[in-house]
Amino acid sequence: MSDTHWTIRPEGATWGDYGPDDQIGRMNLLTPDVRLRASREIRAGRSFCLSLPLDYPGGNALLAHRSEPRFHYAARGDGFNFNYALARMSPCACDVMSDEAVTLDTQYSTHWDALAHVGALFDADGNGQEEHVFYNGFRGGTHVVGPEDPGVQKGALKLGIENLATACVQTRGVLADLEAHHGRDRAYVGYDGLMRALDGAEILPGDILCLHTGFADLILSMKKRPDPEILANACAGLDGRDDRLLNWITDSGIVAIAADNFAVEAYPARDPGPGRHVRLPLHHHCLFKLGVHLGELWYFSDLAAWLKANGRVSFHLSAPPLRLPGATGSPVTPIATV
Repeated sequence: MSDTHWTIRPEGATWGDYGPDDQIGRMNLLTPDVRLRASREIRAGRSFCLSLPLDYPGGNALLAHRSEPRFHYAARGDGFNFNYALARMSPCACDVMSDEAVTLDTQYSTHWDALAHVGALFDADGNGQEEHVFYNGFRGGTHVVGPEDPGVQKGALKLGIENLATACVQTRGVLADLEAHHGRDRAYVGYDGLMRALDGAEILPGDILCLHTGFADLILSMKKRPDPEILANACAGLDGRDDRLLNWITDSGIVAIAADNFAVEAYPARDPGPGRHVRLPLHHHCLFKLGVHLGELWYFSDLAAWLKANGRVSFHLSAPPLRLPGATGSPVTPIATV
């Protein structure tokens, strides 16, 4: 092998384009000029929260291995460190203290996927042996270490979400209102459908493509009791089997795609026919091959209504994840400013 982590990279991949040890992919395009361009989107001074409450969707009916936040309270003295009067320790004190801990699944509600979130079985060494490989050739078991792998240190030792945090995600967002074209009907949106939704809007390198589908509104309407059958047959998602769409993502220079739906792409993906294939083709293309981050279960309805009323599609977007070393995803509270 050369100084890279691979001898062969997947067709169309950007591995090595930003250096042999790059861990942020297309976020390298967030230059000072790109950030200054984004700042010029702030003209009205209004801001919009693009996050669901982090205890939504509610329960784990949508995905059995992801659960809503669980709060924990530490013992302190003869009680708990919540509504704890310091007078218990000193009669002169009048302070009352509260804090807690929380067990939080990093990809339960509004979140970013790290580049360590999705890899593939791939022969990056060219020796005829497939291995668990992630963006830029980083290896499962060595750089992305799970509980079944040997070694003391676990987690995403490379490509963890902390790299996205230090990339300081502030740029221009461009909204494609898929709900305006499809309502809340199930739809697979390929290149042609996305171009119709963008309606001639200019997409520039460094932008984040944002997709409003109405899915988050459905989630909120179910009041933490999501109906998996309804949600599985509702709202639009990108068609990860559309090669023209994947090529456009490659050529556009967008640094991320964020959507208010469950997976950005329509899942399950269209049946590609017989033979071996990836089940999440857009995740494979973006996270594994290009280093394009994906944001899921965001909330765009209030922003979409304002943009439509004011004849705009673009805005300033600030969306840093938690700086949590080793995590393959992170909750996020994105802010749009117009």
